[in-house]
Amino acid sequence: MSQMNWAQLLEPVRLNDKPSGTEREIGRSPFHKDYDRIVFAGSFRRLGRKTQVHPLTENDHIHTRLTHSLEVGCVGRSLGMIVGERLSARLPAWITPADLGVIVQAACLGHDIGNPPFGHAGEYAIRDWFRAARDSGAGYFDGLTETECNDLLTYEGNAQGFRIVTQVEYNQFRGGMRLTAATLGAMLKYPWTVEHASAAGKFGAYQSEKALLAEVAGMLGLKSTGDDAWCRHPLAYLVEAADDICYALLDLEDGLEMGILRFDEVAEILIHIAGGEPEDYRDMQHLHVSQRRRVAVLRGAAMERAVNEAAEAFVQHDMALLSGTLGRDLLDLCHPDLGWGVRAAKQLARDRIFRNARKAKLEIGAHTTLGILLEAFIGAAHELHHTGQSSYKHQRVLTLIGENTPLPSWGLYASYRRMLDFIGGMTDHYAVDLAQEMGGKLRGD
Repeated sequence: MSQMNWAQLLEPVRLNDKPSGTEREIGRSPFHKDYDRIVFAGSFRRLGRKTQVHPLTENDHIHTRLTHSLEVGCVGRSLGMIVGERLSARLPAWITPADLGVIVQAACLGHDIGNPPFGHAGEYAIRDWFRAARDSGAGYFDGLTETECNDLLTYEGNAQGFRIVTQVEYNQFRGGMRLTAATLGAMLKYPWTVEHASAAGKFGAYQSEKALLAEVAGMLGLKSTGDDAWCRHPLAYLVEAADDICYALLDLEDGLEMGILRFDEVAEILIHIAGGEPEDYRDMQHLHVSQRRRVAVLRGAAMERAVNEAAEAFVQHDMALLSGTLGRDLLDLCHPDLGWGVRAAKQLARDRIFRNARKAKLEIGAHTTLGILLEAFIGAAHELHHTGQSSYKHQRVLTLIGENTPLPSWGLYASYRRMLDFIGGMTDHYAVDLAQEMGGKLRGD
């Protein structure tokens, strides 16, 4: 069976940019540039005011999408560097373990950059609004292809993230951030379009970025699995593992901080994942060290074991990764105790955190907020496209878009995508404030 090769998978060529080759500037490689471009992007900075799990919390210890992404990046860097050390003899001579680490780290930083306000609740709210719009008989979907309709009915943060880094941020519609193909490949958890979406609606590129997805896949030599579908880049498995490790463990820490979970049940899972109590943990208990400090020690031990085992699983299955035949997550290939602990952590989060009454109330409010915004902005795009003009209200709505205001000559799908770029890029607080003002709750300067 044919295999992908590391030389091509680590390709530093950028979209819509002159080839950078393998030459290094003093102090940084092409992949360090990717990291820098993501960190300095406005879309990345706004993650600091976007929901990770708990919407609109005032507790500064609770994770936002920004702190989550930074922590995932740290775990991803460790995974990449360990794998780089272990596989150094098989990698191109110009690639160092630090390069592999920063590719994974940069991809981790960008993995949630397409999430709308209110996180996954926001995704579901946008999907629900478009389903209701389709069924309303108001003609919102008139003239769209089936795949364009499905893109709108299945708003997906991963696909929006690919659009942001390849189209929207920096060099707008001229390569976007112009990241290397290697970093883009590592970011693509779902390298296929909506026609191949999973039961949960997971896919990695909208129709508007379909050609770019194919271009990136061609640069990297990803194996095709069908029309507009490819197998994952091997490093995408490390990004996924870093995300899962942080999501599972840090959700517990947030649940404890919010008073939703008890210390003993969180500690039990973390100790199980760590493979036992850390050496100084009992002393901390006897000294009555705070729960926050004790749980940090347990979390650190659990993360260290998870990182080492996930990296080992990658090395042990590198041939399956290169042939595109690995059908399981890396954490599923680790020691059963570790896998059990991660699953237990996720189940506890599902049972207690995600069903928390305060969270439910805020997510209902998020649904209403996004409904108001979509009604205004999608309604304005629809009217402009079909009539060539705008009512006074919709004129005022479109002024908020600025230079990205669609023209009457644009296709309806392209106009909708620009509206969703604007709404999806909002922070939680800006979305709430704007929706309230649109609903008549006015405030003077």
